[in-house]
Amino acid sequence: MPSVLVLIVCFAGQSRGDQPSDGQSFLNEPPAQRDARMKWFREARFGMFIHWGLYSQAAGQWDGKQTSGAGEWIMNDMQIPDSQYAKLVPQFNPVKFDARQWVALAKNAGMKYIVITSKHHEGFGMYPSALTDWCIKSTPFQRDPLKELAAACQESGIKLCFYHSIMDWHQPDYLPRKPWNDEANPNADFDRYVAYLKGELKELLTGYGPIGILWFDGQWEDTWTYDRGVDLYNYVRRLQPDIIVNNRVGRDPAPGQPKVGDYGTPEQFIPASGYGPGVDWETCMTMNDTWDSNSRITIGNRPGHSSATLSTSPPRAAITFSTSVPPAKA
Repeated sequence: MPSVLVLIVCFAGQSRGDQPSDGQSFLNEPPAQRDARMKWFREARFGMFIHWGLYSQAAGQWDGKQTSGAGEWIMNDMQIPDSQYAKLVPQFNPVKFDARQWVALAKNAGMKYIVITSKHHEGFGMYPSALTDWCIKSTPFQRDPLKELAAACQESGIKLCFYHSIMDWHQPDYLPRKPWNDEANPNADFDRYVAYLKGELKELLTGYGPIGILWFDGQWEDTWTYDRGVDLYNYVRRLQPDIIVNNRVGRDPAPGQPKVGDYGTPEQFIPASGYGPGVDWETCMTMNDTWDSNSRITIGNRPGHSSATLSTSPPRAAITFSTSVPPAKA
């Protein structure tokens, strides 16, 4: 089964100080510094969002059965044990991947930034991590697509950004455990998982040059709290003070608590009047109901393609479009 990478287009809108010590917080950033940091995002207006992972190899099918949900959720929706899902690893070998071709596609379309999945909910790293074998170094591909994209983006003046999932269906210490995860640790420790998550982010934010956005997701389970979101936001900003972090880094604040994250992320819709004065936002839109390639989706007369696909040789990546929108003025 070919693996497809899904590209999503993003649109951004709006409604630096010195790097702090570990005890300092970025939540009360002076407005002028925030405006300087957000300037490129508010001007970008158009970006590419790429979903690519082991789920792309499955393309919405498992053991001859079709998932009824989104392609990237197949591990969860079909409750595939980790030991069985791992069969996708030796199949993942997109030998025709061409980072410069992908970046040129974005640039020629007028896009200013690219967001790509460094890790989706399945927990599989799309770069060679020193922290785990559950990553691309264990595939026959034996290349680092994020490193190649970083170089191509730098050459073309495109901002490279990473989508990184807080939720992790594979990592043994993640909680809550999924009942179908046959490799979970019976003595799982969520604090140990958070340390692992921070280790991944340190690898990404110290090894791939300046990153425009850290696009978090999977923050809704009860183990992820408002305070953990604040801590992670500050951790990321300490590694790269100029980076932009979306609102899914944290949970909704209680009355009197500051919001965490730099902009809102409406999904599959465009808010008619934005989110009010001073609020930046970005909407990501697919042309159907899945973010990754899914063989049950048909666009025109082309079965098996979701949104749009980037030709890599199997597995292929799927692309979606994003729009960044500056905040409304009071």
